Amino acid sequence: QEERTVRDRNLLQVQEHEQPIMWKVKFSSGNSSQLSNQCRNSVQGKLLITDELGYICERKDLLVNGCCNVNVPSTKLYSCDSCLPNGCCSVYEYCVSCCLQPSKQHLLERFLNRAAIAFQNLFMAVEDHFELCLAKCRTSSQSVQHENTYRDPIAKYCYGEYPPELLPV
Repeated sequence: QEERTVRDRNLLQVQEHEQPIMWKVKFSSGNSSQLSNQCRNSVQGKLLITDELGYICERKDLLVNGCCNVNVPSTKLYSCDSCLPNGCCSVYEYCVSCCLQPSKQHLLERFLNRAAIAFQNLFMAVEDHFELCLAKCRTSSQSVQHENTYRDPIAKYCYGEYPPELLPV
């Protein structure tokens, strides 16, 4: 119990920028049907899954190694379907896939550099581009107004720098 408390307390302390985010901007998918090529993925999607390579596929097209089957025509790479120009999407898995585009690295780095202290602990705990996109696309207090209403009830999963516009009262 004491060890866990110390670990939790250490996690809450603001971390220095000693360990920069490991940007995986040059993915090499190779033959993703080989078991030696394990993938992390977005896990929770009922119908869709995004793997750490940026592919989005139907859950039924997920290989046993956790990667999307790239040989299925419906599997897409870095897809921004359901996403608006502000970086907010109506589907979580599309948010993650879109966020993983190598071209989004600069935007995400700018966000991390400007993150408020309250968010630094959360986002500095991520170890790579994939984990950052998973965390960034989850709904957060930035996605709501009045603590109980989505700013944009349709596009509530955001990787962009800024939260959605506030709705008129």
